Amino acid sequence: MSTTATRPRRNIADLRPGELIDYQVFRVVSKELRTASNGALYLHAVLADATGQLVARMWNTSAELYETIPESGFLLCRGRTEHYGGKLQFIIDGLRAAEPGSFDPAELLPSTTADVEAMWKEVKSILRQIKNPSLLALVGRFINDESFASSFKRAPAAVALHHAWLGGLLEHTLSTLRLARVVCPLYPEVDQDLVLAGLFLHDAGKTRELAYDTSISYTSEGQLVGHITQAVLWIRQKCAEIEAQAGQPFPRDVETALQHIILSHHGKHEFGSPRLPATPEAVMVHYLDNLDAKLSMMFEAIHNDPDAASEWTAYVKALETRVFKTRLPPPAQAGRRGDPPVAS
Repeated sequence: MSTTATRPRRNIADLRPGELIDYQVFRVVSKELRTASNGALYLHAVLADATGQLVARMWNTSAELYETIPESGFLLCRGRTEHYGGKLQFIIDGLRAAEPGSFDPAELLPSTTADVEAMWKEVKSILRQIKNPSLLALVGRFINDESFASSFKRAPAAVALHHAWLGGLLEHTLSTLRLARVVCPLYPEVDQDLVLAGLFLHDAGKTRELAYDTSISYTSEGQLVGHITQAVLWIRQKCAEIEAQAGQPFPRDVETALQHIILSHHGKHEFGSPRLPATPEAVMVHYLDNLDAKLSMMFEAIHNDPDAASEWTAYVKALETRVFKTRLPPPAQAGRRGDPPVAS
């Protein structure tokens, strides 16, 4: 098989067996020091860029070299691609630290393939359907906060579980709002205004809980406060701003009902909810959030599973199961994750 040296950056999704890579930067997803059958140490790693992930190995390495490889950082690697067990792998011949400023981290972080501005426009269009003037004013405080809006459009929804890519928070939020527009009319006793506001804000604290400039990880503030508490604090802050401008109290029952939705949207104490859903609106937000998250995890498990020949993915811890990959062909008009949203 012929090999071709490649100097321009090669996206992982475009790599084929037999390519030579000359010190290209990758994001380190995981690393592990293993022992070969002959007793020699070797590196097993998962490398990534914005287009996908790649298993990498470096033979005859050392513990000292292993320690120089950053956890969830960036690394310059030289080597070759090859087929192994029906899958593409990268054999590393050399590696060194990637100097900050020598590359664009955005090329190495997963990102939504959808049109961010189109999604944001649709989110605002759906939220404008809120009829309760107090809730509409509160939501408007967030939408018109340029710093918040900018972070909301860029943030991931998680580090690893679901929608763990730039723009993932916006993508997830829009999906849940679309679901609410379908489900709420089936339950006229549910306050749709509260559901829409709750879905918009349920994960808004992720913009502060997560870091996503050079890698997707938790901030110290995120570890100490968390996105649930952050959203509740923001709601009180925005309500106070409205009170100061209007010269009268924000309706306490509305604020409390919305805060309860945020505090209970994980559904169980063991999943991080300070409270369990105790209103119809909180129950709806919890299940719509969970539905979109679980389906996202399933589709990502299918999409990223390295064993193309198997009908099943590897075990997915968060789903507590393997995912069956063989399904009926989708309708011709069905889209995929990241397709541009269809505004109504």
